Amino acid sequence: MLKPYHTHATLEAGCDEAGRGCLAGPVFAAAVILPADISQKSPELAQGLNDSKQLSEKKRNALRRLIEHHALAWAVSQMDNHQIDRYNILRSSIMSMHHALDQLTHIPLHVIVDGNRFMPWTPPHAKTPVPYTTIVKGDASYMSIAAASILAKTYRDDYMYHIHQEYPMYHWDDNKGYPTQAHRQAIRLYGPTPYHRMTFNLLGESPQLQFDFGR
Repeated sequence: MLKPYHTHATLEAGCDEAGRGCLAGPVFAAAVILPADISQKSPELAQGLNDSKQLSEKKRNALRRLIEHHALAWAVSQMDNHQIDRYNILRSSIMSMHHALDQLTHIPLHVIVDGNRFMPWTPPHAKTPVPYTTIVKGDASYMSIAAASILAKTYRDDYMYHIHQEYPMYHWDDNKGYPTQAHRQAIRLYGPTPYHRMTFNLLGESPQLQFDFGR
């Protein structure tokens, strides 16, 4: 079982993102505040939480329902591919986490973030930023970060399933926009869509080739 919190007796939000390494689609982020006694309130949730990449799609969707039911507060946000091209993927990922934190119905007193990069977040109408801690592989260590990773992943997958209907030749229902061989081959054949990140190396070859699509 993962750890229930990082800082004892503090209202703490966990944050994570999904889709940072994709060639197409938005980056999604989530923020989750779980009750301190989540292990008693929902043993199934507490025992099932893990890094979303280690869970099956069926398990992630089941846990998503439990997270949304039992969390004290949760929110999901996104930055689309045009914003990613404008701000870069790291900044867009952090901005998306900030937007998710902005939407929480409870203001956390501490934020824990998966990874090793973050920027200070100040709640709406507040004057000072909330303390935060970055944790490498935090989604495999802390419940709230794992919960955020599951929400970000499942909401992003839903989005990619939706736009797959518009552009089925890119197989986003399977690759979710990640740089698989089939995805890159489709880009070679059909060119990029309005959902592709044009600042990314879409073909996996010389970086300048990504701009040879009549942009």
